[in-house]
Amino acid sequence: MGNSDSKLHFRKAVIQLTTKTQPVEASEDVFWDQFWTEVNLTAQDIFALVPAAEIRAVREESPSNLATLCYKAVERLVLNADSGCVCERDRQTVLSCIRLLTRILPYIFEDPDWRGFFWSTVPKAGKTDESDDESTRPLAESLLTAISDLLFCPDFTVESHSRTSADGPSDIQSIDSCELIWEAGVGFAQTPPLNHTHDSNRAELLKLLLTCFSEEMYQSPSDTHTLNPWVSFFCSRENRHALPLFTSLLNVVCAYDPVGYGIPYNHLMFSDQRGMLAELALQTLIVSLEQELVDNSNTNTTLSTNTDTCENLFVNYLSRIHREEDFHFILRGIGRLLNNPLLQTYLPHSCKKIQFHQELLVLFWKLCSVPPCKFLFYVLKSSDVLDVLVPILFYLNDARTNQSRVGLVHICVFILLLLSGERNFGVRLNKPYSVRVPMDISVFAGTHADLLIVVFHKIITSGHPRLQPLYDCLLTIIVNVSPYLKSLSMVAANKLLHLLEVFSSLWFLFCSPVNHHLVFFLLEVFNNIIQYQFDGNFNLVYGIIRKRNLFHQLANMPTDVSSIQKALQRKSRSNSTHNAVFMETNNPCNTACSEGPYKTAPVQTGTLNASLKAMPRIDKLTETSQVSEDGMTLLLQQSDSTHGQSDHKTCVVFIRLDSYSRLGHVWTVLSWKSKLPLQTIMRLLQVLVPQVEKICIDKGLTDESEILKFLQHGTLVGLLPVPHPILIRKYQANEGTALWFRTYMWGIIYLRNEDPPVWYDTDVKLFEIQRI
Repeated sequence: MGNSDSKLHFRKAVIQLTTKTQPVEASEDVFWDQFWTEVNLTAQDIFALVPAAEIRAVREESPSNLATLCYKAVERLVLNADSGCVCERDRQTVLSCIRLLTRILPYIFEDPDWRGFFWSTVPKAGKTDESDDESTRPLAESLLTAISDLLFCPDFTVESHSRTSADGPSDIQSIDSCELIWEAGVGFAQTPPLNHTHDSNRAELLKLLLTCFSEEMYQSPSDTHTLNPWVSFFCSRENRHALPLFTSLLNVVCAYDPVGYGIPYNHLMFSDQRGMLAELALQTLIVSLEQELVDNSNTNTTLSTNTDTCENLFVNYLSRIHREEDFHFILRGIGRLLNNPLLQTYLPHSCKKIQFHQELLVLFWKLCSVPPCKFLFYVLKSSDVLDVLVPILFYLNDARTNQSRVGLVHICVFILLLLSGERNFGVRLNKPYSVRVPMDISVFAGTHADLLIVVFHKIITSGHPRLQPLYDCLLTIIVNVSPYLKSLSMVAANKLLHLLEVFSSLWFLFCSPVNHHLVFFLLEVFNNIIQYQFDGNFNLVYGIIRKRNLFHQLANMPTDVSSIQKALQRKSRSNSTHNAVFMETNNPCNTACSEGPYKTAPVQTGTLNASLKAMPRIDKLTETSQVSEDGMTLLLQQSDSTHGQSDHKTCVVFIRLDSYSRLGHVWTVLSWKSKLPLQTIMRLLQVLVPQVEKICIDKGLTDESEILKFLQHGTLVGLLPVPHPILIRKYQANEGTALWFRTYMWGIIYLRNEDPPVWYDTDVKLFEIQRI
């Protein structure tokens, strides 16, 4: 049958379905077979030949016909899965059913009245005896079981080993799918031969599976506390292929190499089915692991299935990975893919650049946060963590001015916050940064710690205003790693001091009752470095001496109403806090530090903003731990007496200055000034400033290199206050970030699946879609 004839006959069948006013019985196989028998259409063809308006019309005007169509398509999938797709006609029928269901399911999910349809009990495909308890099961379970079986169907999605044409259907059920894992890697040493047809069929099945899982997109955020029943069943013991599926998805992702043999422009000459499969495998994997973020206490009554389905085997299998070679394989694969967009070649666009780096970041997050965090310990055991850090900082810098990529900035910051809670991460940052990545940042010679500080400074000073709620997180990361930073470069030291200068300006401090937290964080950074890493940080010490007026101004900061009123009025002409702080700071030393005004990139067509509606404060995102003498971390009770926390738990007194001010309600804080941790810095200045001034006068120094040499060999042993305990603010999971991750993840999947556009123009409720 020619392709044009196939399209014509299929379109006639769709028209018949939409125009019939009377229900078509399920027994009328001649009518229903028109949709999948002798149909040879691509997914794009089916999406074009089944318009959204007609699906909704059938749903509203002939609901029984739509229900029967879904039932018959699932029935055909089940029958062919049981038989093993022994001929090419059966395989084409399966593909047609897959593509048709992928097209229809989103329109069933978007209607609340239809949402329970697939979980209703219907006659099991191929059974007519309803007296048998096993003859009925929810349609969703039949569909998911068929998809799982088809993902390991010989000659359709995997290579056939010992099956002959005489083998019967019973042999299909006895296949050990653990021997048919798609790729070598975790738990599997054999490398199956590459088969583009099998990869294409796997991709079609995974797209249907993602569509099944996407019912969650059609629920409002307040309704997503319940477990996703599709994911729950698929990842439960009811799925006999759960282990080989988990392993296949993980191995396909981590083994994928977009560069291949490195032949220039090969991706433009040949289709890359493995790349498409890797992307869909990654999306399926992160959705399957998403259940770990749900509070089980709220899910006791959400599932109609038995209690075994409440255990997510994918999460269980992930937590049980423990071999060094497996962790090495995973980390090397993720690092290779994350660094792929950063590749530079002499021939422009000669190497394929992946686009699924955001899904990779979600996977990396899950790998590091699933208890007992064995993968996180392995990542931090060596400098390999820097192979992940550098691309994360690249994505942060690249996305900082684009409001449509705020979600990417959030997840990168969350990952760094999680890593910074571990001592080894701070230690690894001392490795010199030598591999240059194309970033528009200040040139420096130093370590990965310098790179992190320079990029964070760039985000704060020239990022989009919507990133302002992340300032606490960015500075918390620097605070966490600061006790372990052996030698900051002059550039990084100046960046930190520039941040202190702009955050300690009277206007910024008094325009919000929480802005002083940023100053406390920066002072804690300086104190940690002075107390624990003084010997190698002469650049920072020199910067503190040069900027000593900043610290004296903080110590002598006015708190009377008239002074605060004048400070506020000087800056009130600016409508943006962000603009006023970073574009109107006048200091001759800041020309090298400040990155100038930010430029906001326009929102791209078809993009969505999947960021937190209400960013939790840093004290909600973290819990405080103290590093003991043996290097172990101990969880601290939250109390006002805890150093570093008292500044956030202080009883605050507010004074309203002018209810008619252009800035609205203007407040100032009186109680936190006395708690500024300036003792260590003031003692340093008291000791070193006279010495530096004396050596400059005695030797007539005009070159700062001599001063740096003097500071490099100086010491403050016995002159500083008793070292304070090292406090680490560890990331703590909470409901707000769990909801954010779910929204962000589905937002990515929505945008990435555009050929065909599975969810385009459907009534998604989990997030808002901004079209321009």
